[in-house]
Amino acid sequence: MNELDPAIPPIETAPPPVFKDRSAGLIVFGILTLLLGCLAGLSVPLMVFGQMMAAKVPNAPPANHAAIVQVTGIYGTLAVALIWLGIGSIGARRWARDLLLIFSWSWLIIGIVLTALMPFVMGKVMASIPPKTGQPTMPPAAITGMIIGMTVFFAIFFVLVPAVWTYFYNSRHVKATCAARNPVPCWTDACPLPVLGFSLWTWLAAPMMLVLLLAGHPVMPFFGVFITGLPCALFCVIVAAVWGCAGWWLYRLDIRGWWLILVAMVVFMASGVLTYAHHDIIEMYQLQGLSQVQIDQIQKMGLFTGNDMGWFTVLCSLPFLGYLVFIKKYFRKEVGP
Repeated sequence: MNELDPAIPPIETAPPPVFKDRSAGLIVFGILTLLLGCLAGLSVPLMVFGQMMAAKVPNAPPANHAAIVQVTGIYGTLAVALIWLGIGSIGARRWARDLLLIFSWSWLIIGIVLTALMPFVMGKVMASIPPKTGQPTMPPAAITGMIIGMTVFFAIFFVLVPAVWTYFYNSRHVKATCAARNPVPCWTDACPLPVLGFSLWTWLAAPMMLVLLLAGHPVMPFFGVFITGLPCALFCVIVAAVWGCAGWWLYRLDIRGWWLILVAMVVFMASGVLTYAHHDIIEMYQLQGLSQVQIDQIQKMGLFTGNDMGWFTVLCSLPFLGYLVFIKKYFRKEVGP
């Protein structure tokens, strides 16, 4: 009776994960992201001012207001997003780290493609520029130097810089720091990042389709013809609704979203290939209201003429289709409510 009860062995608990605090790095990269947002925002008034000055040049072609609205909208949205994400990074927010990692990967992938295409595109552009009256043509060495300079610039700003951003925000220490400072789960935790990234790009595509309606003369390829006016407007609204619905289902990991995107992309790819097999993209430029001077400049560059746009449509669609196959493993089989 006087014997002591045997000691109850303590319950072993897993030690907390060890990580290096990256709060200082989050502040530094947050400030740099803020500066990128300010730079993107500064591009909007500079672009408008440049178009105003170009319109005063004698015999200048009319401004492409549709392109101006789209580009300024993109830069304005990018500026707001980067400033918002920079503030979130300074506060070590979980959602900011997740979104900045998605943004960095997207920036890096797009940058690699642009850098690879830059020598080809710059070569076409420089060859299409006629020499000014009374001035000698530009030496080939100078043209080569300009092409190399632009390629190096793109390699630094669109490959090296986003690679650094990706490396930092992909670190497990950065992820653990944000989780420790903000332990409450946020909305980005409800979806795997590879799926969340695709969902966000889908949501971004929805308003871009509606911007086309406000940008001038929208023209879309549709199974062998170019549609304009009311049919094109209805088509853009339907496509925007499809992207918005699919983006929501993707975020919910609903397999219906995966199938909807897959079917839509295959249909759009087939529609584009069929249209550009019978029509030159120059016809689309004419329907958009571009001047003959602008069309002549495009033709001199020799980019996307004839059936080239059909092949370009396929090449742009295949990576997205491959990515869809990659993320299918994250989706549940049952249909959501």
